[in-house]
Amino acid sequence: MPADLDPALVPELLVTDLDVSLAFWVQLCGFTVRYARLDEGFASLTLGAAHVMLDQSGTGRDWITGPLEHPLGRGINFQISVPDASTIAARLERAGIVLFMPLEMKWYRIDDEEAGVRQFCVTDPDGYLLRFASSVGRRPAVQEPAPTETTISRPA
Repeated sequence: MPADLDPALVPELLVTDLDVSLAFWVQLCGFTVRYARLDEGFASLTLGAAHVMLDQSGTGRDWITGPLEHPLGRGINFQISVPDASTIAARLERAGIVLFMPLEMKWYRIDDEEAGVRQFCVTDPDGYLLRFASSVGRRPAVQEPAPTETTISRPA
């Protein structure tokens, strides 16, 4: 993708304190501030091809469709592809951040293949669930044996 084009989908997350969020997303998770309008409580961040916008509630214009309760973003997790999830997990743990799901190796079936990832989940200061994942490649899917037919005999 050319550098001057934005992705077709960029989440904008409402946050309670932009400075706290920037410290987490930039210093601990490795994102870069692409641009910011601090007087509006807004920042656009990138990490590789991942883009996210942070918008401080109550500063500037908010897009609030209903009552907000912490943790924000319930029911969603953002998968962020990174070259090395292990490094980010270690940096977060050194900073005293408790991971929601510890670093794991997981294989996911995709048709007749499996995609392997090293991944972990962490919540940001406002409770958004972030899943950092690093690819470890693909392999043929393990074929499960076909179920055998079972005859049930009933007493006469």
